[in-house]
Amino acid sequence: MKKGILFLILLSGLFMAYRSDHTEGFRIPEGFPPPVYSFASNLLTEEKIQLGRALFYDNLLSRNQTISCASCHSNYNAFAHTDHALSHGIDDSIGTRNAPALINLAWQNSFMWDGAINHLDMQALAPMHNRLEMDESIEHVVQKLQATPVYRKLYYEAFGDSTVTGEHTLKAMSAFMLTLVSAGSKYDSVKLHRSVFTLQESKGYNLFKTHCAGCHTEPMFTNYSFQNNGLPVDEYLHDAGRMRISKNPGDSMKFKVPTLRNVEYTFPYMHDGRFRQLSEVINHYNQGIRSSSTLSPLLKKPMQLTSEQKVDLIAFLLTLSDKHFIFNAKHAYPRNIFFPQAKESK
Repeated sequence: MKKGILFLILLSGLFMAYRSDHTEGFRIPEGFPPPVYSFASNLLTEEKIQLGRALFYDNLLSRNQTISCASCHSNYNAFAHTDHALSHGIDDSIGTRNAPALINLAWQNSFMWDGAINHLDMQALAPMHNRLEMDESIEHVVQKLQATPVYRKLYYEAFGDSTVTGEHTLKAMSAFMLTLVSAGSKYDSVKLHRSVFTLQESKGYNLFKTHCAGCHTEPMFTNYSFQNNGLPVDEYLHDAGRMRISKNPGDSMKFKVPTLRNVEYTFPYMHDGRFRQLSEVINHYNQGIRSSSTLSPLLKKPMQLTSEQKVDLIAFLLTLSDKHFIFNAKHAYPRNIFFPQAKESK
């Protein structure tokens, strides 16, 4: 962890539409707010995106070359991980938090459950330097990349220079992650007047707007704030959340509000992955909230939903699934890069 501190200083689908404006080559889905990422400092090109994609899937980024970013952020799980509650690292190390989904990152200005990272270009350093995850250094990663012929070629194509640098490595990874835009769900289709909710989904949507939208704000389905959602403290992890970073007791047990887009695919839920079912999450907000001095004011009153209403709410949440995003071949392992003879599926 000490060495990490030193360095921590679009895909259209069936229902997707875009505004006519562009942000340095980045297409903004219709109905989305302007992104907060500064594309002027990292212009997106296909070559840079493909380099970042290769890096994202390469085990070379870890100390013993056994895990990659994709080890904890699977494209088939909306770039989250469903196999275990807490992230796993090299040497069978077990991390302290659940791997969050990587979705619509251009609209975020803080990262990690506690907001420890404040820029996407720096985000990859956190798992890279964490001894429970990749346990590597950016300097050594650069050395390994420089010694790999395919990367010298990719860096030259992306940056016009075959010399590998830490800055170019991080910006290429950001370029790929910026393409992980999800805006092709049934919900989006309804908002674009191309589809309609069923009666059950419509009932669930009304319940969502009443009980959930204060934190999970449309259309991103998060307001990116840090909230204490009334979870009991994990007796093993003793995770204080945002307070670990801010040192402010008022931030105790506050964690970043996750997006609900593709929530069907991103279980287990919460910062420690304690819930595997959406029904468990809803039951928590219905009757499991623990009161404390830092509890979100929006959660002072439980939802008190009936069994039928719980089912309606889940029906709506499932309309946030974007299968065109989940199964987009452009997000998958780049066989065409690592195995040039292989043809990428369309």
